[in-house]
Amino acid sequence: MSSVLRPPSSAQEPTTAAGFRPISSHLAITPPVSVVIPAMNEAENLPYVFKTLPEWIHEVVLVDGNSTDDTVEVARELWPEVKVVEQRGKGKGDALITGFEACTGDIIVMVDADGSADGGEIVSYVSALVSGADFAKGSRFANGGGTDDMTFIRKLGNRALCAVVNRKFGARYTDLCYGYNAFWRHCLDKIELDCTGFEVETLMNIRVVKAGLKVQEIPSYEYLRIHSASNLRAVRDGLRVLKVILEERSNRRELRRQERHSPMLGSVRGEVS
Repeated sequence: MSSVLRPPSSAQEPTTAAGFRPISSHLAITPPVSVVIPAMNEAENLPYVFKTLPEWIHEVVLVDGNSTDDTVEVARELWPEVKVVEQRGKGKGDALITGFEACTGDIIVMVDADGSADGGEIVSYVSALVSGADFAKGSRFANGGGTDDMTFIRKLGNRALCAVVNRKFGARYTDLCYGYNAFWRHCLDKIELDCTGFEVETLMNIRVVKAGLKVQEIPSYEYLRIHSASNLRAVRDGLRVLKVILEERSNRRELRRQERHSPMLGSVRGEVS
């Protein structure tokens, strides 16, 4: 591959005296944005992923899940300043946690490596965050969103699980199991991720609500995976998502029970939220 899609070096990156990074002729931001891409054997898809990433982002963190193809080499050719982190464990959740730890930006964006997400949408996520949201949650079913990559069974399962989370945790989500999200780095201190699989997105969605963080849904369009097959298994991963929901619900009940028996704990939580 001969062409390099990006990025100008830090010396070439245009900034104003105040440290703002121009996004367009009429829009600029100051918080540095890190994009985390978990990838395992995605060499064929990465050109499509990197092609859509905006040049103004601060860094790209590629978490390599022990790929046996040229994933790392392709990433470095496409984005010379990419930060490659080797995943030591297994699963998407483990990869994301590893990537988050390597980020240096104030804002973190999660993007899949299969070419299904449009990096051009990142500006909408960042705009929501700098306008006051703590967590910008992508939704394929919000007005303006859509998907080419969900079967009827997956749509039905996602809708049912989403309804359970909304009812049990007081959320107002239109989509639950979607991996295109963005958030301020400080949110990680309040949600403490501790799962390894595809259910990590559901866990994040639940815990940001439990932590009292401000969530804004962002309409997003999901395209078909471009090359190779997905590792997602609807029934298996759906059951793992349901398990996370039940465990988080159980933990919530136990915390409420403790608060009833400890007025001081309840008052402290009230101050924090």
